[in-house]
Amino acid sequence: MNTATDTTHRAFALPLPDTNPAPPLVMRLARDFGAAWVDETSVSPWSAGGGDRVVLLAGDPVRFPEGQDVAAVLPELMKNFPNRFQVAVVPRDSEDAVARRYGSQRWPTLLFFRDGQYVTAIAGMQDWDVYLHGVAAALAMPPSRPPTIGIPVVSQSGAAKDGGCH
Repeated sequence: MNTATDTTHRAFALPLPDTNPAPPLVMRLARDFGAAWVDETSVSPWSAGGGDRVVLLAGDPVRFPEGQDVAAVLPELMKNFPNRFQVAVVPRDSEDAVARRYGSQRWPTLLFFRDGQYVTAIAGMQDWDVYLHGVAAALAMPPSRPPTIGIPVVSQSGAAKDGGCH
């Protein structure tokens, strides 16, 4: 093996792809703060685990760097609302599917659930006071329907004869 050629080849080699499922601050949530990993198939069973639960959709860290800010703020929110909610994070490659499922159209987003039911979402990076008020409100409000985008479903027995929806 020619050492000079081998060294030159390695100097121009592309770095190995990052195999982490999320950027460092999101990884820190799982490693240091006990956040669960959920995806489009496990978010529903995880959220049904009882009590209030929050899922972070951080988004692409290059396009939406504020997602990393939310990942850094979330442990502070956990401290301000001790033992009030559990946290999960979504691997980057599953975020779009989870976002579609719950009607999230903005990155980053915190999705709130209670006993398996969707409650609300806080989208974007917020000022601290806005987060405190928003989280307190989310923990107090009743479950609601996710703001998903879709086509209204009309049963055949409820459909008008002219094909209209009324």
